[in-house]
Amino acid sequence: MISRAIVLYLYSEYFGETDPAVHVAAIRSRADWIPGLIDATANGRNQADGQRLIQMYRQLGLDLSAIDNPIESGILNVWQRMHSGRLKVFASLSKYLDERRLYRRYERDQIVKDRDNLQDALRCLVSGVSRMRTKPQPAPAGPCRAYRGSNSWMR
Repeated sequence: MISRAIVLYLYSEYFGETDPAVHVAAIRSRADWIPGLIDATANGRNQADGQRLIQMYRQLGLDLSAIDNPIESGILNVWQRMHSGRLKVFASLSKYLDERRLYRRYERDQIVKDRDNLQDALRCLVSGVSRMRTKPQPAPAGPCRAYRGSNSWMR
């Protein structure tokens, strides 16, 4: 069996601090068919609060699923993708690249949790890559079968 390596391309970024309706509009403006992933327990939320947040975003029109976003194994998965060429980042993603430069560990080998939202989002994406899909293609138009009536030469 031949296995094809899935290459992820990061080509757009969004980061903002505003109300959910603005977030949804900004996310959907990029492509409303792309499924989203969210860590329900991120930013210190408890599971119930995270599920309410997911429901709120779904009601606003996002196709959103909860996903586990482990830190250490997630960082390793991202690192492996980067170093194997299965993660490509467009140079135009200035916010992501600024965060990436600051991403580090401190003396107890723990990740510094400051200005790392896009790094967290990338870990979430890599953890949920199996849920991603390509853009749905419209069904091809079939042959035209116009009915011309009983007196027509086309029957």
